[in-house]
Amino acid sequence: MKSRRLRRFSGSARGVLQSQYHRIFNTEAAYGTSEELWFPEWEFKGPPWKQRELYRKYSPHLFAEKFKTPTLVVHGQLDYRLDVSQGFDLFTMLQRLKVPSKMLYFPDEGHWVLQPQNSRLWYKAVNDWVDQWCAR
Repeated sequence: MKSRRLRRFSGSARGVLQSQYHRIFNTEAAYGTSEELWFPEWEFKGPPWKQRELYRKYSPHLFAEKFKTPTLVVHGQLDYRLDVSQGFDLFTMLQRLKVPSKMLYFPDEGHWVLQPQNSRLWYKAVNDWVDQWCAR
């Protein structure tokens, strides 16, 4: 049986590592900044100007006032699938809402952190973050 603390954390783990998994923060803004339009047009049944309500229904930025989970935002400048602005938008919103958050930015990485020195930094940052928030 998991401890109460671990159970509480496991339910929020997705939020803690949200941007590492390259989650979209603003669905309408993300549409025009990706090189791959097939995915949003398939998921939202068309472009934002034809499916505005559907894009808004699933856009996390519109629900930001409910954000409480401590979040480590990780993003690479060379990610052409999900523009770095999504990570910075999320981080800025978290900071303005006073949600515990940190931003780990890699100017020389893309969708995945691949360079050995960056990978070491990523693992250290993630482990430190998990240790910090699981110790409560």
